[in-house]
Amino acid sequence: MENQTIETLLAFFKALSDTSRLKIIGLLANKSYTVEQLSALLGLNASTISHHLSRLSEVDLVSAQADGYYNLYSLNTITLENMSKSILTKETLQGFTTDVDLDAFDRKIRKDFLLPDGTIKQLPAQEKKFIAILKYLLEQFELGKAYPEKELNEIIARFHEDYATIRRGFIEFKMMTRENGIYTRIIE
Repeated sequence: MENQTIETLLAFFKALSDTSRLKIIGLLANKSYTVEQLSALLGLNASTISHHLSRLSEVDLVSAQADGYYNLYSLNTITLENMSKSILTKETLQGFTTDVDLDAFDRKIRKDFLLPDGTIKQLPAQEKKFIAILKYLLEQFELGKAYPEKELNEIIARFHEDYATIRRGFIEFKMMTRENGIYTRIIE
């Protein structure tokens, strides 16, 4: 993720991280107002309104146009649209996690629930932790290979005696399919 994109997004959210500024945006979404009008509508003094408008102007959310002795402030809807189209996309937001270790939680759970020989001390009661242990055990099975229930049980039993709970977990969390007593790993 480019630092400029991150900085742009942070500035945008900082500008919107105030209740009064959100109210100003809401009012300007309907029509243009002067500082004095916004001051009266929101019950804030003019200098506070000017400060908020300045913060919103920094990220191009509002613009001013001279109207006689006053400036008339408007919402820049194009900025909002461009922000949502370019920066607030699923792909862009996912880009913020490029330096995050997505396997850290699973490693922590393995450390907490596995013995040094790789066998399981106990099955976690919490679902997310149980899934992490299931993912660990799933590594023992080839993707797409069919395993009769007896063979599956034998492999699981090398790690924990409760192979039935683990086997059911594989099915429940859609890591394997079961058809006529044959189990097949379906996820990476």
